[in-house]
Amino acid sequence: MLSPWFLCRNEDLKEMLESNKESLKLEAMKRIVGLIAKGKNASELFPAVVKNVASKNIELKKLVYVYLVRYAEEQQDLALLSISTFQRALKDPNQLIRASALRVLSSIRVPIIVPIMMLAIKEAATDLSPYVRKTAAHAIQKLFSLDPDQKEHLIEVIEKLLKDKSTLVAGSVVMAFEEVCPDRIDLIHKNYRKLCNLLVDVEEWGQVVIIHMLTRYARTQFVSPWREDAVFDENSEKAFYDSEEERRVDQSKPYIMDPDHRLLLRNTKPLLQSRNTAVVMAVSQLYWHLSPKHELSIITKSLVRLLRSHREVQYIVLQNIATMSIQRKGMFEPFMKSFYVRSTDATHIKTLKLEILTNLANEANISTILREFQTYVKSQDKAFAAATIQAIGCCATNISEVTDTCLNGLVLLLSNRDETVVAESVVVIKKLLQTQPSQHSDIIKHMAKLFDNITVPMARASILWLMGEYCEHVPKIAPDVLRKMAKTFTDEEDIVKLQIVNLAAKLYLTNSKQTKLLTQYILNLGKYDQNYDIRDRTRFIRQLIVPNEKSGALSKYARRILMAPKPAPVLQSAFKDRDRFQLGTLSHTLNSQASGYLELSDWPAVAPDQSVRNVEVVEPQKNGNAVKVESRSESESGSESSSSESSSESRSELDSDSDSGTDQKKNTKPKPKTLNIMTKYILIHIVLSISSPFFVNCMCSLLHLCVFLACQFDAVSWPVRVSLQASSPVFVPETSHELLHRMTGKGLSAQYRFTRQPCIYGNSMVSLQLTLSNRTDQALENIHISEKSSTGQNIHRFNAIGELNTTKEDEFSVSIQPAVGELLLPITMSEADFTKEQGNTNTSYWHADETPTNQPIHFSACISRFAGKTVSSGSLVLVSVALKDPDAMITINTEKTVMGSMLLRQVKTALTNSGP
Repeated sequence: MLSPWFLCRNEDLKEMLESNKESLKLEAMKRIVGLIAKGKNASELFPAVVKNVASKNIELKKLVYVYLVRYAEEQQDLALLSISTFQRALKDPNQLIRASALRVLSSIRVPIIVPIMMLAIKEAATDLSPYVRKTAAHAIQKLFSLDPDQKEHLIEVIEKLLKDKSTLVAGSVVMAFEEVCPDRIDLIHKNYRKLCNLLVDVEEWGQVVIIHMLTRYARTQFVSPWREDAVFDENSEKAFYDSEEERRVDQSKPYIMDPDHRLLLRNTKPLLQSRNTAVVMAVSQLYWHLSPKHELSIITKSLVRLLRSHREVQYIVLQNIATMSIQRKGMFEPFMKSFYVRSTDATHIKTLKLEILTNLANEANISTILREFQTYVKSQDKAFAAATIQAIGCCATNISEVTDTCLNGLVLLLSNRDETVVAESVVVIKKLLQTQPSQHSDIIKHMAKLFDNITVPMARASILWLMGEYCEHVPKIAPDVLRKMAKTFTDEEDIVKLQIVNLAAKLYLTNSKQTKLLTQYILNLGKYDQNYDIRDRTRFIRQLIVPNEKSGALSKYARRILMAPKPAPVLQSAFKDRDRFQLGTLSHTLNSQASGYLELSDWPAVAPDQSVRNVEVVEPQKNGNAVKVESRSESESGSESSSSESSSESRSELDSDSDSGTDQKKNTKPKPKTLNIMTKYILIHIVLSISSPFFVNCMCSLLHLCVFLACQFDAVSWPVRVSLQASSPVFVPETSHELLHRMTGKGLSAQYRFTRQPCIYGNSMVSLQLTLSNRTDQALENIHISEKSSTGQNIHRFNAIGELNTTKEDEFSVSIQPAVGELLLPITMSEADFTKEQGNTNTSYWHADETPTNQPIHFSACISRFAGKTVSSGSLVLVSVALKDPDAMITINTEKTVMGSMLLRQVKTALTNSGP
């Protein structure tokens, strides 16, 4: 129930939201978001907040969207009223607004808007901003949970996003893949190597998701590295053998690790140094499930390092170490002291450390561990002391050399003043005595003498079971114990009563002369007990051991039934069977299969075809129709450095494969180097093939050469318009940009600049000027643009320079990054046509107010406020600039603008887009 103060505050916030002042609205939204962060319910403000969803204030709109994401699902009817606003916001120039609009839209859980959501997700998946594409991946999961019938359409979007090279998108789309179609392993094949290479630069939680997915993938695509005939020669890593017999490897079918398998292990290894504990845990489980056994030791130090973290982190890490230590004791034995219990540890942490110490115990260190356990038994934490006694019992069972020592120590604990310690000691002793009962009859007698002082039901029941099971070893004491129990039968706990009945039945069969009447008395007491289990047990025992007319043939086998030898209990770790779950998962923590858990498959007997992971690069030929397909193997793609991409910056991927430097045979052709520079706008890929002979009689050296080429970035045509003519630019910058450095080009350097001249090969092509310089003292020949082009642009190439007189060639792959403004073509049009085009729905119209100045107004300054606007290929963009000073000049300069060049007609400008 809301307090009057809170209701009063809500009224104040409503008034502020309905104010005409943006500052008051912004302050109100900040306070509302603050209330949500504190866990307060602000749903009553939904009508007042949603009115501001169309605000032009960017900061205010962001906060409104934050609020709507939180309450859109609860207030669906009101949210639906603003759905048109959200759809318009999907086209907003600001990437944060577009992403927030999609997030709100996907938060409205109404089936009727599923088609709208699907359309929005498809458009966002192709957005220029990686942040928006990341949001689209998140929305996929929401839409799938709302309407699973959209699965096939969503898989198409996931397949497209999996090809995204942005590290911002990778983690989110893999999470969508895991939610929607985790069984579609075929979608990962082509993206496997890319994900491995991007892994280091992906944000931390994305790394966790990708690592878990790649763990499942690897278990289906690679054969087990745990075979005895394994050969590990990658990175000079020698094979590990435990004995001479294992050195006898079957040479007919030796195991050699798949390069893609090694790629995954190699690229995840650096993440063991991550500050995020979830990432370290994810890499550790990957190595546990995928790496050769001799490489497991590299994760040990990283896991031990995590024990310095918070208590919650320690709990998860210790659980996983407890599972590992059962199978691989040698991994953690050098760090045994790290698992010693501290007085400040919580009980559940102490218990897990105790479990690990028990698993690490062997003949060499058992004396040290038992001394440590002696201290733990004296702990004031009763639950921990009881767990320590159980650990001592496990050590006694697993290591036969210390069984007697442990048993004697437990007997001494029977004199402890703490009932919990005594009771747990009795239970453990009972289990140990089952292994060698004939040798320890004195211990049974000692326990019988202490029976009256023990009050814990489980301990009393354990002693009675021992008396009945081994009554023949203590024939004089057992009947006396039964006599005492007959007096207190009605006051005992149910578990004790059941063992009294069992003891009476066994003594009746072995010593009926002394216990016949006593047994009948106890059976009569049990016949009228309030607990139906005890009544049923009593009736069954009476018919079994006391023959009468109604007794069947079963009574003949009473002794064989009740006195049958029981197998000794196996004291084993509670984590013995947890390895059936993948480490680091919720199912492993709970030791029960949780909802959504994906099991790891068994290793395939024969590895599937590894060529499915080869990436096909389509390369256009001269005729523009024939296509050459080249498959890139792991040796090429695996060595690429991973790249990350933000919303405002572009990164580069550089293949680190270098020439060996050795002499090539005459007909041998070296592998090309690859440099891909990607921006969020466009990628132009030009490969320069240079033949570099070394002449004794040097020809006239090529010092500088300017050549021109045209690139068709998108094969589109202008829409036909009246009086629409291309014109020459008013301003052409002289700035050149480096295309090929002389070090990379082995003496050849190249620079490029945009001439901004109409291209003679087509209106949809952009002219470039290349300046090639020879920085060496040898002649360079046959300089030309090769046929390779990764993005399929149509390039009008210049003729080869010089003749080819040698077979040795160097190929350099470079990329040109044009400012988007360079892809726009200036045009001229009449005043009437300009006014007419303003009413065309397919035409973009921008308007800006400009302050008067006596200096030329560069377009890069006045158009900056239009940053983020988008135009489609072949579309017309009109810009008008209002000048207070009619004598002011406007000079076109688009070298650094976001949206390109245009021609001014008085105070109005028109342009058309010749690129994408």
